[in-house]
Amino acid sequence: EVQLVESGGGLVQTGGSLRLSCAVAGFTSHDYTIGWFRQAPGKEREALCSISDDDFSTYHRTDALRDRFIISMNNARSMVFLQMNNLKPEDTAVYYCAGSEVSWFKMRGMNPIEFPYWGQGTQVTVSS
Repeated sequence: EVQLVESGGGLVQTGGSLRLSCAVAGFTSHDYTIGWFRQAPGKEREALCSISDDDFSTYHRTDALRDRFIISMNNARSMVFLQMNNLKPEDTAVYYCAGSEVSWFKMRGMNPIEFPYWGQGTQVTVSS
């Protein structure tokens, strides 16, 4: 059974940084994808970035996200991190990590439908 558990959320001031963690367990294949999404109140879930467990290739949905958000995975493939820098009030949301058994190399973008496994989410609040 795949399990994803996020941690590291909290309250931070504008311009600050925060590092989210996602504990990953239960994948039986060695070619899966972990992604980070977020959902702000009253808004749709938004894809941020993803990483391949095969060679740590990464995808960011926009260049603006690539400039501030860094996704990484440890060598043991047990943790995925989201380093968020220069945070803004509009980054306030619940952040989710999600897992997919679809190879990162076969994905086109980050359709939430392709991610059947989700963590419980962690709240990030950026004060102005």
